Amino acid sequence: MSTPLSELSAAGVAVWLDDISRQRLRTGNLADLVATRDVVGVTSNPTIFQKAIGSGDQYSEQLHDLKVRGVDVGEAVRAITAADVREACDVLRGVYDASGGVDGRVSLEVDPRLAHDTERTVAEARALWWLVDRPNLFIKIPATLAGLPAITRVIAEGISVNVTLIFGLERYEAVIEAFLTGVEQAVAAGRDVSDLASVASFFVSRVDSEVDSRLDKIGTPAAKALHAKAAIANARLAYERYEKIFGSPRWAALAAKGAKAQRPLWASTSTKDPSLPDTIYVTELIAPGTVNTMPEATLQAFADHGSVSGETIRPNYADARAVFAALATVGVDIDDVVETLEAQGVQKFEDSWKQLLDTVAQQLGRSDAAR
Repeated sequence: MSTPLSELSAAGVAVWLDDISRQRLRTGNLADLVATRDVVGVTSNPTIFQKAIGSGDQYSEQLHDLKVRGVDVGEAVRAITAADVREACDVLRGVYDASGGVDGRVSLEVDPRLAHDTERTVAEARALWWLVDRPNLFIKIPATLAGLPAITRVIAEGISVNVTLIFGLERYEAVIEAFLTGVEQAVAAGRDVSDLASVASFFVSRVDSEVDSRLDKIGTPAAKALHAKAAIANARLAYERYEKIFGSPRWAALAAKGAKAQRPLWASTSTKDPSLPDTIYVTELIAPGTVNTMPEATLQAFADHGSVSGETIRPNYADARAVFAALATVGVDIDDVVETLEAQGVQKFEDSWKQLLDTVAQQLGRSDAAR
């Protein structure tokens, strides 16, 4: 029987869950979502892990062992998060195999405090790739200026990457360039790139939150008319660039070597504005070759009352450009919006990581959470 989520999948949108916890894994909930809700991937972030570890007793045994062994807090966090991601990779291994390595992926983020340090990001990515030791792993690296060369280097080494915290179109093009260069280097080194994969996580609802607050301050009728339009327009124009670049001869040469395209992933798809439909960032971003990673509330909402009536990105490129032109006319500086959101995004993840370290430190009876 056709369902809204199966129709979304049929339209070319991979449905991923933006959440992970040991309880979800051990109760079989994740496996159930794969079986009944068309979930074919999982993303995680420091906030998700902090909430998971800070509630319930699913981590008690491992925390006890880590405490007895005298493991420091940073390594304890790596051990705990890697264990969850490894188990999730195993749950999704059938999806990975059936999709030829396109889906069935699970993401694990590098320490966000390294967002402006290329060398340490590369070293952390290598360590996490080795620690989880599953082919369907994605290492999440932020799309900061320091993150871009790190992305190229780890891709060139055969490590699959989820590029996170993308907010603007220029940075998105730089992310694609980093990916393409990495794949080219991998090919030049004689690597088999057929299992090498990547997604570019383009954040959505946070753009509306920031832009709409600026529109509210401007307060004119023209500004108010642009409310809740910026994020969708931004994502649609990103997909237009994706189509152009991955339709180029440069990409065709890599595809001929077995390379997989870096798919756009719509992240931050929960609706922050209660006046908006709770599935707006799913319904309005339907196009083939994309991923939509949803918190469970959004996933279940779409399963309940979502609708798919065809593509909603490619037919609306002209409208998206018109929205950007109108935003400039009323005085919204998109470049400043993007810079603000990237700084906020890195800081939020750093704060969550510190909270995660603090939570684990308390469980270990330690006071060295700083590292």
